[in-house]
This record gives sequence, structure tokens and C-alpha cells, in this order.
Amino acid sequence: MADYSFHFVLGFCLACYFLAQWLVSKDKLNVTNPTFKRFQRDYLFVYSLVIMSDWLQGPYLYELYSFYQYDENRIAALYVAGFGSSAVFGTFTGSFADRFGRKRLALVFCVMYSLSCFTKRFSSYGLLMTGRVLGGISTSLLFSVFESWYIHEHVHTFDYPGEWMADTFSKSTLLNGVVAVSAGLLSHVVAETFHFGPVSPFFVAIVFLVIAGVVISAMWTENYGADNDKAVEPSTNCLESLVHIVQHPHILLIGVMQSLFESCMYIFVFLWTPVLKPIHPPLGIIFASFMVAVMIGSSIFDHLFNAGQSAARILQTSFILMFSSLAISSVFIHRPFICFFAFLLLEIGCGLYFPAIGYLRGQHVPEEYRSAIMNWFRVPLNLAVAAVLLLMFGSQSSSRTIFVLCAGMSGIGILCSTLFSRRYPNDKKSSPGTEIFESV
Repeated sequence: MADYSFHFVLGFCLACYFLAQWLVSKDKLNVTNPTFKRFQRDYLFVYSLVIMSDWLQGPYLYELYSFYQYDENRIAALYVAGFGSSAVFGTFTGSFADRFGRKRLALVFCVMYSLSCFTKRFSSYGLLMTGRVLGGISTSLLFSVFESWYIHEHVHTFDYPGEWMADTFSKSTLLNGVVAVSAGLLSHVVAETFHFGPVSPFFVAIVFLVIAGVVISAMWTENYGADNDKAVEPSTNCLESLVHIVQHPHILLIGVMQSLFESCMYIFVFLWTPVLKPIHPPLGIIFASFMVAVMIGSSIFDHLFNAGQSAARILQTSFILMFSSLAISSVFIHRPFICFFAFLLLEIGCGLYFPAIGYLRGQHVPEEYRSAIMNWFRVPLNLAVAAVLLLMFGSQSSSRTIFVLCAGMSGIGILCSTLFSRRYPNDKKSSPGTEIFESV
């Protein structure tokens, strides 16, 4: 497939996205409250800054390690260190956020992730390993603290309707795709066009982290997972949050579904490049097409949710799309053209998944343990990704086998999401984190 064909696919994806946006505009939830719109805009601005800092590091991470002349096994160890540290230390970062404040831990994230980026300036393997550990911890903060802060402000500080959270999560997913495309282009410009080398995107990421830290310091108010007089030590909070997960089936199911979907997604991140490599595709265009597909999925979520479909049913659809994509890829592993279109299907599923799972977490996860529980959810997915990475880079397993394994995991996700949607079909009618939690 020639390069212009991939440009055609990107253009087609953009056309589908605008069509989806037009459909959404016909029945979109019309939230006109100016205070809420301002609050949502301020949160999404900070979210875009921190997500930009994260996306900027993706395109050139492997190339940077290769630039420092490390072989595949040592690079694999660096990747495993990142996922492993997120799995181990991530269980405590959420508890610290609930105990000492989400705003405070958001600022810690900005500092820690900046240090992680700064270590990329040096070729020392020890410093690079330290940076990966810091990056793993920072990732746990990124995917728990910011969402927890927003949900607390939405529900408790401003007492907005729970349904409005779906609008924010959908926009955050859409924004994530836009920022990802922008980050890919920006990293290419600074590294290749201006010839600053593969380390330059990491220093650009520091700039966005500094801006985010300044905005958070100036505009955010502090909130906690529990009242100050009821707060517990982080170790106790961590254990109690695990007990809550085990004792409440709906929370456990959400954690299982998140681990299944996101572990497959992260494994896919490492698979798509070598699978498509035989046809020498323009990686920037491919990446942009993936991100547009995510935005299409986000728009479809808007359309389905505003039409009355429950978030649990939409989550089930995302698993079906992922399963179909991975199954097709496992069968046609040596047909890169077919795999590419299957990958687009998976990315649409991701666009459906993120606003759906974010909404369900807001509805079902108890406020006082939110950050800790969200980080517990990430433990099995980080361990699964680390294990598969060891298999991949150790050449002990083929891509086909890994696709089959992931398809099986997404099949289990279909069963879990079906069970969840049958047991809790009316998630749109429940108050976030209270009624459902207390009734089980």
C-alpha cells in the first residue's frame, strides 16, 4: 500500500469523525450551566497539558534507548521497570492522594514526571532505570489523581448532576486523541525537522508539566478521599480499599474489566509497529489515523449515551470491537493491510471504552477510597503487560500467539461486561459513588 493510500485512509477517518460529530450534535446532552462549563473547561485545560506531556514521550522512547546503543534485552528491562514500578508503587500513590490531598499529589506528579524526563538527557543505564521507575509512579498518579479530583469537585463541591460527568469524560477522550496527534507532530518537528535529536521531546514535555503545575497551584482547590477527622493512614487506606474491591462485586467487576481491556491495549501498543513494518508505512500518518479512530469512538459514545444507552452496554460494545480486531489480526498476522484496518476497529473501541469506564467509576467507586481503588485496578494490568513484554522481547512467543492471548482476554471482558450490564442496567439513574455502593 503506497503512502498516499494511508493518507486516503486518514482522510476517510476524518470524514467519518465529522459525520459522527454531526449525528451527536442532533441529540447531544445540552449542558448550558455557565458555572459547570467554566469548571469543565478549566479541568480539561489542565488535563490537556498533562496528557500532552505523556504523549510527547511515546514516539521517541524506544528510539532514544537505541540511540544510547542499548540492545533489545536491556531496553525491555527498562520498559518492564516502568510497568513494574507502576504496579508496585501505584497501589500506595492513590492512598497518599486520598490522605494528603489530590491537588498536592497532582503537583507531585508534575515534579516527578519532570525529573523522569530530565533523566533522559543522560546515557547512564542507572539514571535511565531511575527515570523509568519515576515514570511508572507518575503514570499511576496521572490516571488516578486527576480524575479523582474532578469527580470530587463535580459531585461534592458543586453538586452537579451525575449525568454531566459523561459529557466531561467523552470530551476528555476526544481531547486525548487531538492532543495525541498534536504531540506526535510536535515531537517529530523538534526531533527531526529541527534536528534536536530523540531527547528533545522529553524536554518539551517538561515545559508542559511546568505550565500544568503553575495552573494547578493557582486555580485548583484541595480535596481529599475522606474528611480530615476520619482520614486514615495510607497503608490502612490501601488495605481497606482492597477489601472494598473484594467485598463488592460491582467494584470488582469494574476493576477486572479495566485490567482486561487496558492490558490488551498496552500490549497492542508494542505490537502494531512490527506487524505493519513489512509494508514500510508512514508511522506518523498511521498514528494519526489511530487517534482519529479514537475520536470517532468518543463521538459514537456521545451519540449512544445521549440516545439512552447505558454506559455498561457501551462498554460491552467496546470489548466486542476489541475482540473482533484481535481475532482478525491473529488470523491475518502476515497480511499487514488487513491488520491495519483491524487496528482501526480496536482504536474505535478505545474511544468508546474510556468515557464509558470513567463514567462507571464515577458512579460506583466510593469517594473516600477512589484514588486507592483506581490504582489497585492498574496492578494486574501492569503485571500482565510486563509479563508479555518479557515474552515478546525474549523471542519466546510469536505475535500471533500474543494476539490470540489478548483476544481470549477481551472475550472474558465481553462476558464480564455482559454480566455487569445485566446486574446494573440503570447506571444513569444512580448517584455517583453512593447509592449503588451502599445498596450492594
